[in-house]
Amino acid sequence: MIKYLLHKPIATSMAILAIIIVSIVSLCDIPISLMPDIDIPRITVQVEMPGASVNEIEKRAIAPIRQQLSQLEGLTSIQSDSKMDIGTICLQFVPGSNIDVAFVNVNEKIDMAMGSMPKEMKRPKVIKATSMDIPAFYLDISVKQESTLSNTNHKFSQLSDFTRDIIVRRFEQLPSTALIDVSGLATTEILCTPDLNTLQSLGLTESDLQKALADNNVQLEALSVKDGAYHYHIHFDSQLTTLEDIKKIIINHQGRIIPLGELCHIEEIPASPKNIIRHNGRNCITLAIIKQSDARMADLKNEVSNLIENLQKEYPTISFNLTRDQTELLSFSMNNLKYNLLAAIIMTCLVLIFFLRNWRVGILVAFSIPLSLLVTILSFKLTHITMNIISLSGLILGVGMIVDNSIVVIDNIIQKREEGLSLVEAIAIGTKEVFPSLLSSVLTTCSIFIPLIFIGGIAGTLFFDQSMGVTMALFASLLVSVTVIPIYFFWLHKKLGEKITKDTHSFNKLLKIHDRIESWVLRHSGYCMLAFLICIPGTLITYLIIDKQMLPDIEYSDGMMHIDWNDNISVEESDRRTACLIAKYKNVITASTEMTGTQDFLLSHTKDISSSESLTYLCCKNTSDYSKLKDSLMTSLQEEYPEATISFSPSGNLFNMIFSTDEPELQINLQTPLGTHPSFDESQAFIDSLRYHFPDVTFPSVVTEDNIQLVVNSEQIMAYGVTYEQLKNHITNLLGKNNVLQINHGSVSVPIIIGLNRKNRKDILESSIKNADGTDIPLNYLLKERKIRDYKHIYGNTNGDYYPIIVHATDSQIKEILDYISVKQKNMNNLVISTSGSYYSSREAMKHLIFILVISLLLLFFILAAQFESLITPLIILLEIPIDMFFVMAILFITGQTINMMSMIGFIVMGGIVINDSILKIDTINRYIKNGVSLIRALLLAGRNRLMPILMTSLTTIFSMLPFMTKGSIGADMQFSLSLVIIIGMIVGTLVSVFFVPLAYYLIHKNKLSR
Repeated sequence: MIKYLLHKPIATSMAILAIIIVSIVSLCDIPISLMPDIDIPRITVQVEMPGASVNEIEKRAIAPIRQQLSQLEGLTSIQSDSKMDIGTICLQFVPGSNIDVAFVNVNEKIDMAMGSMPKEMKRPKVIKATSMDIPAFYLDISVKQESTLSNTNHKFSQLSDFTRDIIVRRFEQLPSTALIDVSGLATTEILCTPDLNTLQSLGLTESDLQKALADNNVQLEALSVKDGAYHYHIHFDSQLTTLEDIKKIIINHQGRIIPLGELCHIEEIPASPKNIIRHNGRNCITLAIIKQSDARMADLKNEVSNLIENLQKEYPTISFNLTRDQTELLSFSMNNLKYNLLAAIIMTCLVLIFFLRNWRVGILVAFSIPLSLLVTILSFKLTHITMNIISLSGLILGVGMIVDNSIVVIDNIIQKREEGLSLVEAIAIGTKEVFPSLLSSVLTTCSIFIPLIFIGGIAGTLFFDQSMGVTMALFASLLVSVTVIPIYFFWLHKKLGEKITKDTHSFNKLLKIHDRIESWVLRHSGYCMLAFLICIPGTLITYLIIDKQMLPDIEYSDGMMHIDWNDNISVEESDRRTACLIAKYKNVITASTEMTGTQDFLLSHTKDISSSESLTYLCCKNTSDYSKLKDSLMTSLQEEYPEATISFSPSGNLFNMIFSTDEPELQINLQTPLGTHPSFDESQAFIDSLRYHFPDVTFPSVVTEDNIQLVVNSEQIMAYGVTYEQLKNHITNLLGKNNVLQINHGSVSVPIIIGLNRKNRKDILESSIKNADGTDIPLNYLLKERKIRDYKHIYGNTNGDYYPIIVHATDSQIKEILDYISVKQKNMNNLVISTSGSYYSSREAMKHLIFILVISLLLLFFILAAQFESLITPLIILLEIPIDMFFVMAILFITGQTINMMSMIGFIVMGGIVINDSILKIDTINRYIKNGVSLIRALLLAGRNRLMPILMTSLTTIFSMLPFMTKGSIGADMQFSLSLVIIIGMIVGTLVSVFFVPLAYYLIHKNKLSR
């Protein structure tokens, strides 16, 4: 086959050119996205009850819904969080569940529960989480002339209308946009303030006004009537649409016609804001831009940038600011692929030129890298794999291994040429001779990656693309190395006719060093084997003592700051406090978006907060500035508002969403035997005991809030002739909360409210109510005010309510805490204690990855056993993995690194790469022995002949991973652990392949071969 292709250069070149062209076309057409489009088995239910206390939210809404949802099939966990105004239920399903079916079932359960819900409560929102829900960008829209912390309601209302009617529609028209999720729009309401004196003189009540509004807002469906052969449609419409329509409503009272406008002062006013958003201190509206699943990220970014540029020209008084650009991670991977590709080509050329002293060979091998990648991308297109950060990471890993096959083929061809074979024979025999070993190496490496697909859950779905990326790249490189490389090697050297040699004086010195070391190893085989035996328990001990976590520590230059003021403050006050806090550090902050109150977003990409909380996006120039800013903000907040709590989290990146990296290290859940949360005193007493026994660990105090409760005096209201309904309506009117109906005003719905100007707490008790006799009764005769203390949050699960204690500590401290809890639980009857957190989930993930590693090693054994037709030879090859793992773990421990998901994947990948050199070396040893060479001489000859390709392949792999040995961005920090493990493993693995594997082969086969 090779000989035939050698004489068909034009046909071969045309075929290669055709593949290149088709691959380039595929590259231009393949979808580019941040992540694979996967279904995250998570559904969130959001409940809104403005003005409701935490107990009301829990008892009247969250608990009944949670009970209904707990019966769902495939549900693994259900967690709820109730707080003032809002409540959230998070449902986690079995990985692989049909999330669309689960979404339908959740809605059906909620519909069943709605009958027992409060009438004033809106239907809960059900949100299905997918990786595509993470916005690609956030766009903050504000008025340029507005001064910070000003109250320009009129301008902002105009901006809201403009954004709703113009801006949102312009962005929705972009081809790559799936959804524009909006929050921060100002709304209005129509307030009807009754003239109480006029109503009293006419004998009317507020109920009459409410009935008049409802009676005049009628819209019937189309009616039809027949008139002989003709058919007519009749429309009857008496719907209220404008302010003037409301003023002209007629009330017929005792034969007197009275317009509503004469009984009330009717005006359209700004509604009390339930949220406030600011960008760099200015009132703004935030747009979350969601990408179409099949759209290219670059296209969306270009479309958004061009539209913003046009809008800024058309509307110069409006500011458009893009924040939280989620394309950073994808851009990092793309840039790294380009940089790594260039670095790999340069390093490969340098390595080959250094060892072979032949620039033509260096260029030829360098050409194999982009060609193999183009074939891989064509395979992506054919198998419908998108270009995302996971598949790109597979390509990046593959770049370092792509050249290995070409190096081995060229090295063997040169060896055959040195043995005196003709150029054609050297190419044909040299390629054919190493092909079985190359195929075995590719299969063993792929066998390491394929089990990653079976990790399970979201992680398994994610790493499918990575595994397929590496597998396709390796098979593409194998195809290129045994077809393209031999052909063009022939045509590069055909006309020269010289004998190609590896004439390097420095390499001869290296061979002498190799021979001396290998001879020493063989003479001191007992000591070397003892060192190997020490590595096995050393690996286990190091694994047990090293810290473990789900993902590596990532440094950010931006993030989200969450503040809970732990005080009953309004949205406006929360906004003022947050803005003042941020203003102190405006010189360090390059961009900020402050959000207070309940947000209007439809999707669950933003944390739910109440009126007494704020969520702020902060961006700095670099990770160092952001780290210092976090420390300064925590110090300032502690000094000014010691009761407030502050926390920082990543700015909604995809890995955080999928792997839930905001999970605390340990969460201690306190619950009574009856399934309810304990009292404040019980919770605080338990926390105090933890503080006493573990002074080095910070335990948060019980978070509570004070609420005002109005208690009705039953005897008094009976004595004065006032009903509960009258009292409720009167207080509702005083607070301006008597929402009579909604009218359509343009594209929005505007509420009509009957009530007086909004009253504060003091005004309510000092006001009076008229009884049936028309007598004014002071409310303080009927009501008493008292303060009650509630939990700030009420958490729940399938077992009922509980109170969580969040603990951030080291692994050793957590182990001590768990031991203490275990002992204490035996002596407690009033509390049931359960624990959860990343301490458990990270270990569970590690166990799963270790299981995958064992499966991978078994696959390696099976493949090697089939190749060598031996059960002993695979064991010799696999012996080097424990040694490599020991040294890698030891260096990780010494340098303060952790065992995490990325480093564990690095171990798995390392296991497939490091044994390739051993496979080639043992294959060469077997060939020498088969040709009658003695065991010792076969070991020395194989070591000398395979030293150069082993060094070349190892160095190219190591150099290709060096660009990842930096930190400072999300992508770099994610890849650092994986790269570090592979580099250390390759360095150690190269030494083991060169010296230890021949020793193990010698010890096992010396007696057998001597007989």
